[in-house]
Amino acid sequence: MADFLYRVGRLAFRRRWYVALVWAAVLAAVGLGALKAPGASDEEFSMPGIESQKAFDLMEERFPGATADGATARVVFVAPGGEKVTATGNKKAVEEAVAELGDGSQVASVVDPFQAEAVSKDGTTAYATVTYKVGASDLTDASKAQLEKTLHDARDSGLTVEAGGSAMDDGGGPGGAAEVIGVAIAAVVLLVTFGSSAAAGLPLLTAIIGVGVSMATILALSDALGLSTTTGTLAMMLGLAVGIDYALFVVSRYREERAKGRTPQEATGLAVGTAGSAVVFAGLTVVIALAGLSVVGIPMLTKMGLAAAGAVVVAVLIALTLVPAFLGFWPNAVLPRRARKSGRMEEAGDNGGTRWARFVLRRPLPVLLLGVLGLGALAVPMTQLQLGMPGDEAKSTSTTERRAYDALAEAFGPGFNGPLTVVVDVKGADDPKGAVTTVSEEIGGTKGVVSVSPARFNEAGDTAVFSVVPSTAPTDEKTKDLVTTIRDERPGIETETGATFEVTGTTALNIDIADKVQAALVPYLIVVVGLAVVLLLMVFRSVLVPLKAAVGFLLSVLASLGAVVVVFQQGHGAGLLGVEQTGPIMSLMPIFLVGIVFGLAMDYEVFLVSRMREAYVHGEPARAAVTSGFRHSARVVVAAALIMIAVFAGFIGESDSMIKMIGFGLASAVLFDAFVVRMAIVPAVLALLGDKAWWLPKWLDRILPRVDVEGEALSRRPEAEPAPTAAADLEVART
Repeated sequence: MADFLYRVGRLAFRRRWYVALVWAAVLAAVGLGALKAPGASDEEFSMPGIESQKAFDLMEERFPGATADGATARVVFVAPGGEKVTATGNKKAVEEAVAELGDGSQVASVVDPFQAEAVSKDGTTAYATVTYKVGASDLTDASKAQLEKTLHDARDSGLTVEAGGSAMDDGGGPGGAAEVIGVAIAAVVLLVTFGSSAAAGLPLLTAIIGVGVSMATILALSDALGLSTTTGTLAMMLGLAVGIDYALFVVSRYREERAKGRTPQEATGLAVGTAGSAVVFAGLTVVIALAGLSVVGIPMLTKMGLAAAGAVVVAVLIALTLVPAFLGFWPNAVLPRRARKSGRMEEAGDNGGTRWARFVLRRPLPVLLLGVLGLGALAVPMTQLQLGMPGDEAKSTSTTERRAYDALAEAFGPGFNGPLTVVVDVKGADDPKGAVTTVSEEIGGTKGVVSVSPARFNEAGDTAVFSVVPSTAPTDEKTKDLVTTIRDERPGIETETGATFEVTGTTALNIDIADKVQAALVPYLIVVVGLAVVLLLMVFRSVLVPLKAAVGFLLSVLASLGAVVVVFQQGHGAGLLGVEQTGPIMSLMPIFLVGIVFGLAMDYEVFLVSRMREAYVHGEPARAAVTSGFRHSARVVVAAALIMIAVFAGFIGESDSMIKMIGFGLASAVLFDAFVVRMAIVPAVLALLGDKAWWLPKWLDRILPRVDVEGEALSRRPEAEPAPTAAADLEVART
């Protein structure tokens, strides 16, 4: 591996113009493809194998032409203090607003609150439901403007008017601000680390090129592969982060080799052969973690994982080819200012990494216990983790959606915002209408149910649908218990009536998603961690090092989940992050956290420990190898971690609570993993194990394929040439 990549690095250095032109051609080709390809659609979220999805599919089949997937807006009218919406003036204002709401070309229907009895018992609040012919992503600016104008006009009458629903969704998410902040902080970190603007700019430039290739490819293939507009979000975030990291490690190793007196071409070959080998296997662990998202069984999540894995592959290829080509163009530009004229660098001596390693080596047991107990304490709140999908109740009170949610909850009860939908299949019933009536009455009599709407039959008369309003909020644990109770009563009701029924709706769907994700988490961990342990066995030729890496990762992930629970579920410190409403943790959060952080954690593990392995293989004692690894890698690993934390922490400033949660969880996980696990627990464990850390049974050594990540084959090459003169470097740059 190392010898092959060494030749790749030298070839890219010599043929830098060809390499640069090839990547420029690739970027132009996929860019042109992205421009000509049909636009990405908003893929409908689906979760095969759960009851809510089956019921939804049955509704679409039995009620053809229904706008089940169309956008909706629920407009809430609240009368001024002491008045009622049924008063003549207020009623007229509401009716005028309803008429105006129905004028849009994309509007399918508008339900008048006075005809539908959608008025609260105290008469202070009413709501109108607007249903559109198209999904939320397909609503035109004109339709949204019409809705906003209607709200504004109705407010002028003195009513308090708010609106919620999917039609109010503005696409959310970070509009590039988080990425810009991350890149800016990354530039500062790189500049401090390298002391050279060229050395800092090269990783940023190559990472941006890699992200450009990846995103253009995803856009070009979006229509053919059915990729949604959200598929590229994870690819962009990870592509940028690992792209910077991988180039950072290659450039850092190049500078080390130049300090040893290598010529630019030789230093580039050795950098790609050694650091590039670590990049390949670090990239493979990230790809395994992302591709493993397919285990969960959510099509959208699978596509996001595979797209992000593709972005990581591009980042690896960029680091192995384009980075050495750029080093060929500017062989001395990435060196510190003092070394540019002479073309020489001084070899690194003792630094902060060395001093820290010696501190840990002197006190390995206290450092290990402190790290493990600290992360363990942070992980304890994770035992109270509640999964769900926060809705409008988690938004800021400055949004109309949140105010509409609060107004409806106050006027109609907390469960009104999350009704359950019951789909009754009466094909096997002797008396379809009687069967539906019985099902409705039985469910209506269940403890925790406030009301049941009249049933609506399809044209064939073989399917009916009605709504059930719980007494508790959509994210309340009692609502989850109610759904379970209704489903548990099903066998008896079905035996009595001959009809079958299923429970769906947004609330039930969120409950089912949380249950499925929770059930998939352990198999996902087994698959991902198992494959990565096998990979690390080949890389490090050790049994204990991969196991230690996996245990350390689990500690950091559990601690970060505990921190998320403390802030976003229990509310401690929530105000500091701008979190106005606590609640359940987003269902996909643990899977996202495990998948992304596992890959990044293994990055740090490979880069840090491979240098220790390299020193050990080349003859250094086990404890000295730990110090040597920190001397060369600690500063770069710290810089890489700070860049990751900056990229992820940028999302904490977003207004959407789910994006805040993702940003906080990822930033805290990288913080724990890089600075507690890799920089403290890892050297402490290796110090306690000594030579045993690199033990591998002979039978396993024979069957494992050999991959030369530490560059042992390169050490047998002829001695390095003398350091080149400035004139020689200039000649190299011209060829």
